[in-house]
Formats: sequence, C-alpha cells, structure tokens
Amino acid sequence: MSSTPTIEELAGAAPQLPTAGRLKGRVCLVTGATSGIGRATALRMAAEGAAAVVVTGRREELGQSLAAEIREHGADSLCVVADVTRECDVASTIRQAQARFGRLDAVFNNAGYQERRAPLAEQGDEVYARVFDTNVRALCHAMRHAISAMLASGGGTIVNNTSVSGIRNPNAGLSLYSASKAAANSLTRSAAMEYASSGIRINAVAPGRVVTDMMRSAGIADMRAVAAGLPLRRMGHPEEVAAAVIWLMSDEALYVVGHVLATDGGFLAG
Repeated sequence: MSSTPTIEELAGAAPQLPTAGRLKGRVCLVTGATSGIGRATALRMAAEGAAAVVVTGRREELGQSLAAEIREHGADSLCVVADVTRECDVASTIRQAQARFGRLDAVFNNAGYQERRAPLAEQGDEVYARVFDTNVRALCHAMRHAISAMLASGGGTIVNNTSVSGIRNPNAGLSLYSASKAAANSLTRSAAMEYASSGIRINAVAPGRVVTDMMRSAGIADMRAVAAGLPLRRMGHPEEVAAAVIWLMSDEALYVVGHVLATDGGFLAG
C-alpha cells in the first residue's frame, strides 16, 4: 500500500451521478474554481445545462484550462483571474460576468483557506487575518456584489461553501478555521432571511472529509484511519459535494432557504 493514499483508497470509486438539466440556461459563477470542490462544481454546472460558467481563481493557467473544458461540455465560459480577498477583484468579476452574459443567476462561493494546524496560542495576527479575510470578509464581499447583481435581474441563488468544522470541531489546531466557518454559516442564514422575499435563495454546503488538496495538506497523520472511522467508511469525492451544490441551486430546492447542508458522510450524525 502506498504511503500517500489515492483518492480511490480514501473515497472509493468515483461516483456516477446522473444529470437532469437542473441549471438549464443559467449564468453561473464559481470562486476558487481551479481545483477540488470548486472545479468539480463548475464542470457539474455545465453538465447540468448552464448557459455559461464564470470561473475565478488566482492560477490563470488552471482557470483557462477549466474554462476550455467547460466549453467542451456545451456551456460558454469566462475565466477571471481574481483574489477574493480584494474587493475590487470581486466587484470586477461580477461586472465582467454581467457585461459578457447579461445577468448572473447562480453563485457558488467556494474560495477558502485553512491555517497550518497548531494550538491557538501559536497562531499570530497574520494567520488570523488570512483565515478571516478569505473565509469571512471575502465571502461578505462576494455575497454583497452578487446580491446586487441578482436584485437587478430579478433574483437568483447563492450557495456558500462552509464546513462541518463550523458546526462541530473535534480537530485540535484549527480554532481559527472553525471560528471562521461558524461565522460563514451565520452569515449565510442571516443574509438568506434578508433576501428571500426578493427572490434570492441563499444556502450553504458544509463538507466533511472530502479528498481535496486542502484536505491532503491538513496535517492528518493517518488519512486511511480517518476515512475508515466515518459512518460510510470512506471520505467524499468533490463531485458528491458538487451534486449537493447543484441541487440547492436548482428548482428542486425552491423551498430551501438559509439551510446549511452537511455533505459529510454522516460525520455530524455520528
């Protein structure tokens, strides 16, 4: 067995998830789209019939490659190089999406940052600033600008990527990440109550152990043991979280508002 487990060892075979045109004709946007859950969601949007998918991230080569792959799935695409911690980048991304496609229907705020695992007393102001700037302040900017765009075009839907760590955190060394994700969950619920009557549905997904670059770099000593300890006896695939995001954005979830959907393989229930 390899020292670094493969995604199949941790999460099993890749899921075969049927599509049903859930986002047909919609203009979508994904932040932090160049890898992991963001990338899987952008591709799923195209597979679900989106008219266009705008992808953002700091790595232009990966973003342009993803945009090309989205076009191969039949949707138009625009890659915007952006740092979500800069409000001017967020505002520019929304403006470019509106200018190119005329409106904005669905946004997945996926960008996030997790600190190096260490006790709170060892985490300095610089670490605090990076965690909260990315996971809370940038999320606030993204939501404000997306909401303004959606109000101008008659409504839309927003899904934020938070974490089970914002609900229950058994992992020592991630106090800042957990606190920031708890704030993101609260921000999701509060904004949802403010804008539901205006035709904007806001929800969140809270992933558990999903095999992404962030998870692999989280300092977990024995990932196989963690996977085996989950109720499903495996970690999740990014595509499984993406399917939950698409459902929350779809008309199948029209009566779901202000909800934080745990995509965690049963972790919170255990």
